[in-house]
Amino acid sequence: MTTSLSRERLAELLDRGAGTRIAVVGDAMLDVYLSGDVERISPEAPVPVVRVRGRKHALGGAANVAQNVVAVGARCHLVAAVGGDSAGGTLTRMLEEIGSADTLLHVARCTTQKTRVVARSQQLVRIDEEEDEALPEEDVERMLALVASSVSESDAVILEDYNKGVLVPAVIRRAIEAATTRGIPVVVDPKYRNFFSYSGATVFKPNRRELEAAVGATVDLAHPTAISSLLRTLGSEHLLLTLGERGMLLASADGTSARISTVAREVYDVVGAGDTVTAYLATMLAAGATPLEAAVVANIAAGIEVGKLGAASVSRTELLDYVDAHALHL
Repeated sequence: MTTSLSRERLAELLDRGAGTRIAVVGDAMLDVYLSGDVERISPEAPVPVVRVRGRKHALGGAANVAQNVVAVGARCHLVAAVGGDSAGGTLTRMLEEIGSADTLLHVARCTTQKTRVVARSQQLVRIDEEEDEALPEEDVERMLALVASSVSESDAVILEDYNKGVLVPAVIRRAIEAATTRGIPVVVDPKYRNFFSYSGATVFKPNRRELEAAVGATVDLAHPTAISSLLRTLGSEHLLLTLGERGMLLASADGTSARISTVAREVYDVVGAGDTVTAYLATMLAAGATPLEAAVVANIAAGIEVGKLGAASVSRTELLDYVDAHALHL
């Protein structure tokens, strides 16, 4: 499997991607960053005392995927659950700013919030506030209606699972069935709870740790036939396995495969890199890219994202500038 993605073809795909509509279904969350200084150890316990100097809110999970879709220039319908708490209010306002709050489902549970305490560019602790049980039946019914409506107006679908209760089997089935009826691609970013529930997906995108935990064995990347067997089990057309600093492996049901080397020059923070990959992958597929072309573009976007603090978006202008500045051969 080879690609000859030229600079002109890249620009063409990014321009086309800006005119697409993407439905993102999954677990949205609010990321909070508390940054400060450490000058002493607490007299109450052997832990550092952080004097907070700054507070920053960021979109996380499926909300960060939506943010990256919008950064490409596309329109995003985000189907996610948000609670009636202060975190939910903040998350909703931030999503309104990017035009992706019209399909949120408001539920009677707390909004997932992850608070990271950072001092001297080092994360000291993360505090998670969440309810990760499956949504109750009445909320699932409302979610199914939102999914059907959003997919009917979209050019690609992303299923972004963080095991927070939104992507229950009924929601997964409805999304994939609706996308199949429309003939549009489905990109899945899975977690362990429903790992084998995404049959019919176009691209299944786990990282190596997630895949090996799900299958209960080490994956031999040197033998593509083993990957082909996995694809049959998963029921997906393509598997995009993210490998951190080793890049990615794209394997297809026809037995072909390709390795994509990372382009990251500086790794500052890997948080959100997977969200960036997922967003670009789906948007490029919606723009008419081949799976390999889409994976190559997504890989470049991820290389840019890891040079930023926290979950962040990567615009199409940033991507083109990065390619030009580093004279990348695609």
